Amino acid sequence: MRRRRALLGALGGALAVAAASGAAAGLAGHGSGAGSGSPARLAVSGGYIPRPLLTDEAAAYVTVTNSGDTDAQLTSVTTPLAAHVTLHTTTGTTMRQVTALTVPAGGRLTLGTGGDHLMLETLTHMPLVGERITLRLHFTHATPATVTITVPVRPTTYHPRG
Repeated sequence: MRRRRALLGALGGALAVAAASGAAAGLAGHGSGAGSGSPARLAVSGGYIPRPLLTDEAAAYVTVTNSGDTDAQLTSVTTPLAAHVTLHTTTGTTMRQVTALTVPAGGRLTLGTGGDHLMLETLTHMPLVGERITLRLHFTHATPATVTITVPVRPTTYHPRG
């Protein structure tokens, strides 16, 4: 059992890097949700940060797809661009901070304008359009898992197609 946990720990702690401009960062880990099927298998794509209007905070968006049979929880995000990153959900016109966002088994978590999103707070600098920013997404699994992606800064009015 210890050997299996050590193996899962090594696998779950793996680091995947990809540019979010069409490529996806993938990660497999043992999920924390119910079910005895395959573990959470995560891929992150479509990330971007609209150039912020304010000098101290920005929003960030990504899509996390889970092709496994177990839910995963996005619990935190870190980036050199901001002192703090908070997770938010939006219902109607009400935004509220949450401690985790679920990536459902066999489904996806889409962070986008008007919905769930990341708030980058206390920016270290005002990012320029075209600048590439690293985001490290931390997921709760039976063992810790991290995905690092690099996302572009887009014009404030940018809206992805599709």
